[in-house]
Amino acid sequence: MTAPSSSEVALFGQGVAFPPRLDAEGRLAWSVGQQSVLEAIRVILTTEPGERLMLPEFGAGLRGFLFEPNVAATHRLIEERIQFALRRWEPRIAVETITVRPQPDDPTKAVVTIRYVLVATQARAGIDLAVPVGGGMRP
Repeated sequence: MTAPSSSEVALFGQGVAFPPRLDAEGRLAWSVGQQSVLEAIRVILTTEPGERLMLPEFGAGLRGFLFEPNVAATHRLIEERIQFALRRWEPRIAVETITVRPQPDDPTKAVVTIRYVLVATQARAGIDLAVPVGGGMRP
């Protein structure tokens, strides 16, 4: 991966890397440019509302689907929750599509694919993640 340019830093910002880690020199690692956007999306999607004391509404609340069935209706609710959270908490992107489908080899997970455009550059990017559903029980 090439180092981000100063214009990327100006466009997308920088922050502490997520998950927090040390760099090769033993200092706290920073996330810069487009990587900071990707990491911010992950933080939003993996945070439950109420976890952040000073920002109690922050997060997508996806753990709330843990005991929901892995069916199309649940997938639609997950899509809506993600769309709302990203629209509210990540202004550097415009979501193009969100697709949720069952993970073929694991009925306790739904696979989420998000495609988005970076507002500042119109570059397209995406992220995939698994959301636990179905009560964590295998049929």
